[in-house]
Amino acid sequence: MNLNNMPKTKIGIVAVSRDCFPESLSVNRRKALVEAYTKKYGADDIYECPVCIVESEIQMVEALEDIKKAGCDSLCVYLGNFGPEISETLLAKHFDGPVMFCAAAEESGNGLMDGRGDAYCGMLNASYNLKLRNTKAYIPEYPVGTAEDCADMIHEFVPIARAVVALNNLKIISFGPRPLNFLACNAPIKQLYNMNVEIEENSELDLFEAFNKHEGDERIPGVVADMEKELGAGNKKPEILAKLAQYELTLLDWVEDHKGYREFVAIAGKCWPAFQTQFGFVPCYVNSRLTAKGIPVSCEVDIYGALSEFIGTVVSEDTVTLLDINNSVPQDLYDEDIKGKYANYTLKDTFMGFHCGNTASSKLSFCEMKYQKIMARSLPIEVTNGTLEGDIVPGDITFFRLQSTADANLRAYIAHGEVLPVATRSFGAIGIFAIPEMGRFYRHVLIEKNFPHHGAVAFGHFGKALYEVFKYIGVDVDEIGYNQPAGVRYPTENPFA
Repeated sequence: MNLNNMPKTKIGIVAVSRDCFPESLSVNRRKALVEAYTKKYGADDIYECPVCIVESEIQMVEALEDIKKAGCDSLCVYLGNFGPEISETLLAKHFDGPVMFCAAAEESGNGLMDGRGDAYCGMLNASYNLKLRNTKAYIPEYPVGTAEDCADMIHEFVPIARAVVALNNLKIISFGPRPLNFLACNAPIKQLYNMNVEIEENSELDLFEAFNKHEGDERIPGVVADMEKELGAGNKKPEILAKLAQYELTLLDWVEDHKGYREFVAIAGKCWPAFQTQFGFVPCYVNSRLTAKGIPVSCEVDIYGALSEFIGTVVSEDTVTLLDINNSVPQDLYDEDIKGKYANYTLKDTFMGFHCGNTASSKLSFCEMKYQKIMARSLPIEVTNGTLEGDIVPGDITFFRLQSTADANLRAYIAHGEVLPVATRSFGAIGIFAIPEMGRFYRHVLIEKNFPHHGAVAFGHFGKALYEVFKYIGVDVDEIGYNQPAGVRYPTENPFA
């Protein structure tokens, strides 16, 4: 995957010390932390700030200037001992980027006279002061540890920091209003601005004009050749590749011409009903190719879907997809192919995730470029060509979404599960998903919290990082839904059911 549409995070590590503790304690612990991180993860993601802040606002400014000069977009405040409440909090407050705090554990029972740091205590005061100054910071689940432990904490912070930095530099480009009768794709923009995300809303006519201007573009044959290589024997509609290549170049040029001062882009496109009759094809395959390049493209002008895809792409550093939480698994298919074979999933734990053909080829077990069967029921087949169809690759997944409610409150959900290695017997880009306790999650999170039908899919388990990203950007923890294990009741779940 092309990783150019996301930041390369660099975390500045700044040690702090109280003047009643030996400064050397924090400095030496910082050096041990950096050594441990470098040994395990390499040195690319971190920078060791030489300034140790000791009860000094002046040193705080020096450290701030140093990490900025070093190109750090994220910060780790490391309590090598108790730590200075004021200056360490001011450092976090004035740093323009995501911040984490962690603290040193005591190394030995033999060093508790002159080598005790009390950072365990200092973390309490740090958290108090962060709240006092309305300053955000990521604090790990257990933020006190050895050099090796803290190295692991910082490494877990990397995708969180990368996502926060990316959102601060993101523009979502949309084309057209949502399709008729798709109120679920409504996108109140206030929360986008609250997250510092820019949005550029365009008409389908603007896109159509740009597309027509790309007719005869000298780059088209090269893109066609790349498509032919990717599709191989799955190239069932070769006659439309030139038009699809023309459309792909249109989108890529639009991104470059319109991202303005923003570094990163996601797209929300209107793919029906007029698209296919006017353009003469459906955009699904092109959408899949851009998503594979790290530029997520959502269907049906789903702006928060595109945002969710982008977050998942940045966190996982991998291609994601956007699917309908689409249909139940038929009883006979479940009985024949699933029951008793895969982790004892019940029928209600399973569902089928589907979209017309927007999933990247790398995330399909096989693929064919075909026509859109649903649209072809009411339109000539020739204008519905351009979907990428196949069963989604089996393996671990994270199903998630970030959403603004109609009254502009942020809400999200995250669920770990898997795509089962079971033939779907259907069409489109589609897979059979299994999520533990999905039936209850479906009712008491997805329905109860009024989530729309689209969910983003990351290929792997990334719930831990996504949860922290959502918290950091302002989603109240009570508004982050997840699939409760059996025996743990949802607030709205009938206790007598």
